[in-house]
Amino acid sequence: MGGESVGTEAEEQPHGAAVVADGFGLKGPRGWAFSEVSFRAEPGALVAIEGPSGSGRTCLLLALTGRMKSHAGHAEVGGLPLPRKMAAVRRITALGQVPGVSELDPAFTVAEHLRERALLQRRYDGSVRALLRRPAERAATSRARIEEAVAAAGLDLAALPKGERTSVRDLERLEALRLSIALALIGRPGLLAVDDADLKLSDADRTEAWALLRSVAASGTTVLAVCSEAPADALRLTTLGGAPEPAETDEPEPAEADEPTPTENDEAEPAKDDEAEPAEDGAATGAAAGDPADTSTDAPASTTEEGAADALAETGRA
Repeated sequence: MGGESVGTEAEEQPHGAAVVADGFGLKGPRGWAFSEVSFRAEPGALVAIEGPSGSGRTCLLLALTGRMKSHAGHAEVGGLPLPRKMAAVRRITALGQVPGVSELDPAFTVAEHLRERALLQRRYDGSVRALLRRPAERAATSRARIEEAVAAAGLDLAALPKGERTSVRDLERLEALRLSIALALIGRPGLLAVDDADLKLSDADRTEAWALLRSVAASGTTVLAVCSEAPADALRLTTLGGAPEPAETDEPEPAEADEPTPTENDEAEPAKDDEAEPAEDGAATGAAAGDPADTSTDAPASTTEEGAADALAETGRA
């Protein structure tokens, strides 16, 4: 591999995206999915969103990646304001597994998933110079991206039942998680978002999953992971219930009108121009941040499962 090629690849590698939120909130027809979320995460941080099912964890994940439109407060990802720059945020973030939004096709093999994602990435995010490369050079670049992403996700293709020809339906839960992360990393995002990171994992597999997410963060990519229980070393956001509805803030500027760059996650686009009316008893989800062991105890917020469910229904994940 020549020095020029290595240098070019290094220049294409983006730095992790810093994430800042202040009073961030999103509401549905029957209440708040989450609100009063305030935290700051540096590039390359591991951020864990923990809380019970229905507390708005997934809505927060999707809002911070530009896939759901917020209604209160403000946030920035990589310096891009939300919700005004949702399309731009989508271009620098990637979803791993998000049930009902970004899922693996059980009929596809591992190799088919990887090839498809590399082709989409090459088509939609390539520079003019990259598009003018010879076919053999483009193919070599795609293979290199796949190998890099698979290695970063710790996915051992040779150890799978049928190697790379193994169908997704035959993968263990941890292997499927590794594949979803590998697919997301092919695009070299500034921020990787993963839902249900520890769902249905044994203690040993949960330990491996968090080790994987730490390694991705250590490489410079900011990681945002929804979980039932956050590890002690993560920047922890806790979604809680039971407090009064937060005060309304000025309505944010509408999302930019430009069409987003098509990606594998475009089907998850739930941004709406019409805002839902708040329910009379609508509540909100509180989240706070601090040192890695910090949890939310005094944020003036609560949640309703209906609010979170309504917001998720707009993405097709009811």
